[in-house]
Amino acid sequence: MPGVLILEAMAQAGAMLAGRTDPAAVQGRLVYFMAIDKARFRKPVVPGDQLMLELTLLKRRREIWRFQGVARVKGAVVAEAELMAMTRDGEARAEGESSHE
Repeated sequence: MPGVLILEAMAQAGAMLAGRTDPAAVQGRLVYFMAIDKARFRKPVVPGDQLMLELTLLKRRREIWRFQGVARVKGAVVAEAELMAMTRDGEARAEGESSHE
């Protein structure tokens, strides 16, 4: 499994953790991935491995969330990273983005 997909899985798990931590803060809003820090890949993940993700909320300031992610296979750490995300209103569009209706 490529490292970028492991990080993507961590980011999505972080969004789920935000929703479980404070449902009212996330409901009806989009969660945007912002940054990765301290990403480390320790061992390869190959077909047949079961990847287990563990995300911990490190800090939250209003709309900004920071998580620590650890990916394990059979208890051994295969990757780890700190991830940042932010929430925005679901109807908000990026400047210059069109609706294509």
